[in-house]
Parts: sequence; C-alpha cells; structure tokens
Amino acid sequence: MKKKFQYAPQTGNGGGLYSKRGVSAQKEEVHAATKHLDKGLYPKAFCKIYKDVLCGDDAWVNVMHADGAGTKSILAYLYWKETGDVSVWKGIAQDAIVMNLDDLLCVGIYDHLLFSSTIDRNKNVIPAEVLEAVINGTQEFFDSMKTFGVNISFMGGETADVGDVVRTMAVNGTMTARWPKSKLITNEKIKAGNVIVGLAGYGQANYETEYNSGLASNGLTSARHDVLHKTYGARFPESYNTSLDESVVYIGPHRMTDEIEDDPLSSSGQKSEIGKLLLSPTRTFAPVMKELLENHFDAIYGLIHCSGGGQTKCLKYIPENVRIIKDNLFEPPVIFKLIQEVSKSDDREMYQVFNMGTRMEIYTHEKDADKVISVSKSFGVDAQVIGRVEETPGNELIIKTKSGDLIF
Repeated sequence: MKKKFQYAPQTGNGGGLYSKRGVSAQKEEVHAATKHLDKGLYPKAFCKIYKDVLCGDDAWVNVMHADGAGTKSILAYLYWKETGDVSVWKGIAQDAIVMNLDDLLCVGIYDHLLFSSTIDRNKNVIPAEVLEAVINGTQEFFDSMKTFGVNISFMGGETADVGDVVRTMAVNGTMTARWPKSKLITNEKIKAGNVIVGLAGYGQANYETEYNSGLASNGLTSARHDVLHKTYGARFPESYNTSLDESVVYIGPHRMTDEIEDDPLSSSGQKSEIGKLLLSPTRTFAPVMKELLENHFDAIYGLIHCSGGGQTKCLKYIPENVRIIKDNLFEPPVIFKLIQEVSKSDDREMYQVFNMGTRMEIYTHEKDADKVISVSKSFGVDAQVIGRVEETPGNELIIKTKSGDLIF
C-alpha cells in the first residue's frame, strides 16, 4: 500500500546540508577559477557572446552553451529500478536540452539551434534500453518544439562507456547558435523603474502532457538526499558518493512511490507520486519566448533564468547600482514545501538553491507588463509581476517572504 504524505509547515535551519554534500549552489570555486576568462562582448548577458568567427560578419555573433541534467539522472535511475518505468529517462533528455535552451532564450536566441549530446554511462548498470530512451527522448523533444517554430538540429554527439568515471549515467549537452546582434538581449537595458514579470515553472502548459512540479534541474543533490529514505543508499550504493558522511545521505522519510495528500492533481481524481514530482522534466519557455521575442522584442529589457543559484541568480547579471525587489513571487508549489519540511532548511537556503516556482524573469516597462503576461498565459504558463527595479549604490536583492525579508 502506498504511503501518503501531507505537508505541514516547519521551522528550522537545514544547517547548510547542500555544502556538506560536496556541492555549492553559488558555485564560488567555479567562478573563482574562471574569473580571468574573457567575458565576451556583453559581460552582463546571461550567456557568453562572441563575435561571429564562423562567417566573420560584424552584424552577427556566435554563442555556445553547455549544461546538463546534473544529478537528476540518479533520481531517474532510482525510479526506474523501483518501478521498471524506463520512460522517465526521456525526461532526463529534456532536462539536458532545456538547461541549455532556456539559457540561450535569455540572450534572445530561440531558433536555428544546433545541439550535441554527451552521455557518459556505466554499462554494468545502465543497459541499452535506457540509452535508447534518452536518445529517442531527445529527438521527440526537438520534434515537439518544431511545431512551435523552434528549430533545433540534433547533431549527434558522444556516448561513452566510462564505468571508472561515473557510477550510473551523466546526461549533458552543448547548444550552439549564430544570431544577429540587433536581436540580442544583453541585460544592459535593465534600469530603475522596470518591473519584473515572472513566469511560473509549475502547472501544465499547453505544450506539456502532464502536471509539472516546477523543480527543474537544480538542487537535486539536496532534494534527493533530504526527501528519500535511508534504504535507497543501502539498496543502491552506486547512486551516491560513498565518501560522504552517512549523516547526510538519504536521510528523508519517503519512497519514490509515496503519494501526497496536498496534491496538485487532486481535482482531476489523480494522485501524484513524490518520485514523479522530483522527476518532472524541466519546463522550457521556448514557445512563450519565441512569441515575445519575435513580436514584442522592444518591450524586453532583460532576461534571467533562475537556475543554479535560484532566486539570487539575477545578482550576477544585473547592471551596477540597481536594487532588485521581489515582493510578489508565486506561492512555492508543493514540491518545495515538501523539501523544506524534510530538510528543515530556512528560507534563505531554499531561495538560494531552488527557483521556488518562479523560473523565468522578464524585465520590462510597467506599461508592457500586461502584454507580456497575456502572451505567457495564452500558452498555459502562469505569469505575474513579481517585483521591480530601484536605484541604489552597488547592487542589492530583497526577497519578501511570509517569514520576512531576505537581503542579499
């Protein structure tokens, strides 16, 4: 019989479990290691942008971006082992694509893209059927996006059996584009007086086949260990770093197939499994952003994808001397409430690690906000004004929550 979970608010601090597991939400060491690299033509742009070396046209630029599904592939592994459902691996393919695609959307690129896949697997634990599900899922996602005029060419890539390197499977990719300078979003236009329209990462968009929890592909190391039961470590030692202190490994109360009472699907008579909420494929905003960038380009002053770093991501890309105030974020959907309860993380850590339900930020003029919101909602993606930009010496971010203000 499936166990049922009901959310109950908790207080307390997770004690920085994210860092104890050997990962960093802010990637301080990565940024330190890369601080001397060329920042590209537009240092505040969400992706690094270079002059057009492919064709040598000064009116065009080249962009290449690399990202992946991260440790979410381990959740797919556990769910597949527990249920036999190989289809969950198609969602991992989408995760690896969207973590690239939606970053490129933030510099204004939405079409004529090239994608190369990189898959590293341990052949002893990942059979051919899983590999096929990932590869086929990649093509199926591209076919789906093509119907919305977002054309991505699958250029193949590298699939390697490297059992000495990975315990299960790592799914990553690289996306490349050539784009006109006149159609770039570089965040240089963000200024005091702008409002911020937030696009929800949860719910069910017109182009999705089921409810999306909104978790995306960041913070999954903590989510996995904080939510899932100790028995997963004992049954599947290949699913975690065995050098970690056991006190931070699979310390949650739940199994992948547990149902939840505070269920976003309850009105439809269905039930959500915790595993499916953790594995919701990262939503792309490509259909929405194509419409906005093609037909309302001048209304968009800046774009931020709230991925690694959660709601603090904007601090890296905003111009100098502005304060960002987020005082009307979406109510965090149930998956984030569940994670916060079991981890006992405080709001500060949660908003630094997770997107908390609001994953895309569009900086615009107040007079254009309703237009942007209307376009998003026409695709079944909820949107609202989540905050504003003010002038201040230096930079500052204020996130207003029910528990008080978070200042970064």
